[in-house]
Amino acid sequence: MPSTSTKHRLILLGSGFAAMSVLRTIDPKLFDITVISPRNHFLFTPLLPSTTVGTVEFRSIIEPIRAAYPFAAFHQANCTSIDLTARSIACESAIDKEQFSLPFDSLVLAVGTINNTFGVAGVEQYALYLKEVADARAIRQRIIDCFERASEPGIPDSEKHRLLHFVVVGGGPTGVEFAAEMHDFVIRDLHKLYPALRSFIRITILEARAQILSTFDQVLGAYTVRHFHRQQIEVLTGSVVINIDADRITLKNGTEIPFGMVVWATGTGPTPLIKSLNAQKDYASRLIIDEFLRLKEHRNIYALGDCSVIESQNLPATAQVAEQQGKYLGAALTARTLGKPVQPFRYRHYGMLAYIGSERALADLSQVKGRGYSTYLFWRSAYLTRLVSFKNKILVLFDWMKTAVFGRDISRF
Repeated sequence: MPSTSTKHRLILLGSGFAAMSVLRTIDPKLFDITVISPRNHFLFTPLLPSTTVGTVEFRSIIEPIRAAYPFAAFHQANCTSIDLTARSIACESAIDKEQFSLPFDSLVLAVGTINNTFGVAGVEQYALYLKEVADARAIRQRIIDCFERASEPGIPDSEKHRLLHFVVVGGGPTGVEFAAEMHDFVIRDLHKLYPALRSFIRITILEARAQILSTFDQVLGAYTVRHFHRQQIEVLTGSVVINIDADRITLKNGTEIPFGMVVWATGTGPTPLIKSLNAQKDYASRLIIDEFLRLKEHRNIYALGDCSVIESQNLPATAQVAEQQGKYLGAALTARTLGKPVQPFRYRHYGMLAYIGSERALADLSQVKGRGYSTYLFWRSAYLTRLVSFKNKILVLFDWMKTAVFGRDISRF
């Protein structure tokens, strides 16, 4: 039903760090707020790799939007188009594909990005992504499938080697953290449960660039490579994938790599909505915004997070940036409504963290370049404090304790 409120109508597209940070800082008494997103929860993506192997459970890192922000109306749908003249959006329900439209006074685009295949044949058919909870669940099931299949009688050794070769395409934080979690799963759990298969297990990271973790300090990247070598995780840099078949990857140099599972973690691209929007964009099809996070052509439309870029600042596409932009915009919208002055957005870099397995982590901070076990404890405490609700903090803490005592569950359902 259309809203009968006389308050400023604000629509937020998305349910990630940017959109949820807007909701945390905006004054709900001043706005008629509607959230549109194809998923009905916020996902704490930094811990998503941990869910692929059961270190943390899926529901421990998600927070239902309706429960967290009851003052906002919510519709589980995709925005398909924006009428800039009429100030309305067209939407399609994510449940039954029903069409509806909503008017707005201000619109916030925080739709993030989608997986980028870079035109490589076979990625969509044979590779698994790691961006949503459903992706992590599919990876978890595929891992168990590979081990169960390899343990069946009559399987030749060559097939066991293929089935138990787990390949990660992309040496960024997501790919590195998944490889690290996979190593922990293999060493601490699967070695005990599948002792006859130990010698067949391999983990390989394929990175097209000259080094992994290119956004981190080079010293930390080199340390990670040495650490992975000790863990027997193979890192192949300068490896450009040109094709993926059902059971093998082909590299640009002609090398063919058999696999049981391949995870595609190479990068992201614009959503169909952002592609279709008639607005100024950069080389990566990100919306160009000003220092107040507004589109240049439309002052009542804001864009933040991974789908946008500030013209004078080339900020990284991280949760940290999206969260700060959302926090700023929520306060800025409130101030404008009250007639108060608004200062331009200024990003403050707090550093980057990454888990690299065997209770070791990296911390690339402005003053400290940390690594090792103490950094691992800092990594855990930092992520624990950033979870949205007290409930999620307790659930993740208990997941970590349960994994340490009882190990990871290998049930497939």
